[in-house]
Amino acid sequence: MSYILNIETSTKNCSVAVAKEGKTIVCKEIAEEGYSHAERLHVFIEESLKEARITYKDLTAIAVSQGPGSYTGLRIGVSAAKGLCFALGIPLIAVDTLQILAAQANIPDGLIIPMIDARRMEVYSAIFTPDLENKRATAAEVITADSFEDFEERLYFVGDCAEKCKTVLVKDNFIFLDEIKYPSAKEMSLLSFDKYKKSDTVDVAYFEPYYLKDFMITTAKKV
Repeated sequence: MSYILNIETSTKNCSVAVAKEGKTIVCKEIAEEGYSHAERLHVFIEESLKEARITYKDLTAIAVSQGPGSYTGLRIGVSAAKGLCFALGIPLIAVDTLQILAAQANIPDGLIIPMIDARRMEVYSAIFTPDLENKRATAAEVITADSFEDFEERLYFVGDCAEKCKTVLVKDNFIFLDEIKYPSAKEMSLLSFDKYKKSDTVDVAYFEPYYLKDFMITTAKKV
């Protein structure tokens, strides 16, 4: 029996899910402006295992959202996942954050474009088919009126960029699924289980989050 603990902390949403054979049986999450991941994550892990009526020793793997996303959020999630893998002697699975976000869109045709807010008009984005096949690699891009203009099929946009992108992405085949804002650990369950079955794991000692862009440190202006 396979139990996988899924951790997703790449955005404002701090999310944990326990999956049994690829199906989510417990999920704990909260999206807050203050990024309370450091305080919430380990509490959610403990509560999720308790509700699933299992212990750490029952886990067969830990899966973590690998990025892109918030630098701090990713560090918190990956550090927790690696620590548990080291302690328990179980494998670590890395799942693409934008694929996790795209997995929430249940569409019959067209393409899914998950987008995570970066800053100003920049986003982290990728393109997936309805069955989550990657059609374009993850990129950091500035959204303009010309973005995605070559696509004639329906494009379904998901993520936390809807408000700022709706003003420029106005073609008739552009559809915004406003209810899908953040990636969630509950959507990781099948993705991580598929990787587990293929032994598609990462090196616990050397794995690092996929930041996509260098972390920028700014100093406060003197008054």
